[in-house]
Amino acid sequence: MMKLSAESLRERIQGSDELALVDVREGGAFANEHLLFAVSIPLARLEMDFGRLVPRLTTPVVLCDEGNGGLGASEAAQRLSAFGYCDVHILENGVAGWKAAGFELFSGVNVPSKAFGEFVESAYGTPHVSAQELKALQASGKDLVILDSRPLPEFQNMNIPGGVCCPGAELVYRVHDLAPDPDTLVVVNCAGRTRSIIGSQSLINAAIPNRVVALKDGTMGWHLAGYALERGQSRVAPSVSARGLERANAATERVAARFAVPYLSLEALEVFRHEVDARSLFVMDVRSPAEFKKGHVPGSRCAPGGQLVQATDEYVGVRNARLVLVDDTGVRATLTASWLIQMGWSEVYVLDVGVDQLPCVQGEESSVVLSLSNRTVHHISMGELATRMKIGNVVLFDLADSLAYRQGHLPGARMIRREEVPAWMSAQPSDSEIVLLSPDGVFAGVAAGDVTDPNARTVSVLAGGTEAWQSAGYPVEVGEDSSREEEPADVWYKPYERRDAVEEAMQAYLDWELGLVAQVEKDGCTTFRRFD
Repeated sequence: MMKLSAESLRERIQGSDELALVDVREGGAFANEHLLFAVSIPLARLEMDFGRLVPRLTTPVVLCDEGNGGLGASEAAQRLSAFGYCDVHILENGVAGWKAAGFELFSGVNVPSKAFGEFVESAYGTPHVSAQELKALQASGKDLVILDSRPLPEFQNMNIPGGVCCPGAELVYRVHDLAPDPDTLVVVNCAGRTRSIIGSQSLINAAIPNRVVALKDGTMGWHLAGYALERGQSRVAPSVSARGLERANAATERVAARFAVPYLSLEALEVFRHEVDARSLFVMDVRSPAEFKKGHVPGSRCAPGGQLVQATDEYVGVRNARLVLVDDTGVRATLTASWLIQMGWSEVYVLDVGVDQLPCVQGEESSVVLSLSNRTVHHISMGELATRMKIGNVVLFDLADSLAYRQGHLPGARMIRREEVPAWMSAQPSDSEIVLLSPDGVFAGVAAGDVTDPNARTVSVLAGGTEAWQSAGYPVEVGEDSSREEEPADVWYKPYERRDAVEEAMQAYLDWELGLVAQVEKDGCTTFRRFD
């Protein structure tokens, strides 16, 4: 495969052509340091994630790993070539080479989006209140509403007392029913800073009559101030009323005009679809996952607007791709598009027809799994596995990442990495049955195609994965795999997911966010836009 120098890659990053810059190291290594616009797709998950994030086979791809003799990028390049990707390069000397060239490396995850949030606060002077100020306002009986801009699972994990779950793209859509009185103070929070800033500035950009502020440092700031958080709550924003929708539409028109949001006809979208061999196209449904599941445009992807802005690199792996946003009323898609435009995406459109007016399909998003294996995967049902486990000759290997494993795994399951499967299988007694597990069962099926058991045993995959097992009421265990000697470094742990030094990690994280504006300016590759 062709090697690309750090200098040549930097020129490509600053250009206007499409580019997929992919870091194939494990998530923990990626979070320690990586290139600003690199998308994390660990080598073990290449088949699972690459086709979704980089759908066009002719997309220019640059792969990077640690450098210093690492073979991860070379292995990934060989696999991608076999899958049909035809324009694949490797960053010469990887991350180490980029650093040696004097270019900037970043820690953390979702860095372009996080940096953008700090840029927004700096550029627009987004107002905020501290945890102490909000606590005093609550005690005084001030008329206020606290809107938590995170998805419901995050809200249920921890929230500001009295808060209501209203994810980012829902704010302008639903605020008019949540705070119909213009004298009501609207406070927007998230776990840290980004979604608080973007959420509150969304309402300010929409020119709602209420005073709007972001909660400085979110739930982490609240915790660090010594205040208790609620857990397990399910307060969600109500359905939009006719009057609320009328006001939301008026606000959306103001946003569309200010940020020059372009709208796309169905006919133009069809033209884009016929050009997918030349240009990457992402059709993103920015409604909630529940709405998406009830009915969505075929080929679209579930990308709730707030999360799409918060973690763009988890949904789109190609710089300068075409993005078409869809919803039912245009409110959520327009607000989301306004932020992507400010982030520097050059081709962002809102479909001018609502999803509810189009032919739709139900269910989850269609998965895109790349695989060359022609082996038939043997699936085992939950009931059958439960019976086999009682007999006791079943060996369970769980391919979940360390965080998912810690949150729930089958009793007795051993956490292993994909590349460890052949060795661990060979080490098992010849009369044992091997069952591979993963959260959805799909990843385990891909891994099952990697190996040929020398003992000629059937390797089974749990149908539906551990998520289906747990949903069906079968027993699970929680906690780390104590048999592993080394500390897992496969994923980045959020401060509140850590087992120790939680407060120190929270403060370090908040300090890191605050420092991003200066670091991206030093890097010099961002194209964030300020609109007057």
